[in-house]
Amino acid sequence: MKNEIKVSATIEADVKKVWDYYTNPKHIVNWNFADPSWHCPNATNDLKVGGEYKARMEAIDGSFGFDFEAIYTKVTEGKEFTYEFGGRTANVKFNKLNNQTEIIVVFEPESENPVEMQKEGWQAILDNFKTYTEKT
Repeated sequence: MKNEIKVSATIEADVKKVWDYYTNPKHIVNWNFADPSWHCPNATNDLKVGGEYKARMEAIDGSFGFDFEAIYTKVTEGKEFTYEFGGRTANVKFNKLNNQTEIIVVFEPESENPVEMQKEGWQAILDNFKTYTEKT
């Protein structure tokens, strides 16, 4: 991947729970947004090579929203997956650390927004995931 951006978080939970919460649509809708003024009203996930991931992200006030869609190109159950979206690629790794799990997301940036803004947005979503997973 060229000019890749990396974000990560260490979750106080075992890798099985972290994988489930990160990939299961019933959980995705509870954390997949960068800011409390946004939400993820629906998500679907067919987690296999060639399978499709879709998530709707929108402002709670209805002023703006978009659909995030991706196709899986690699899936290693419980460990990592790679997907393509909008001509770009992202890889998500789940590293077991005793009773914790480290998630590392590496993705290719788009050219419309500053790299730092993209990194902050993806990190905020991952931080939201961490908070949700550790509380539930």
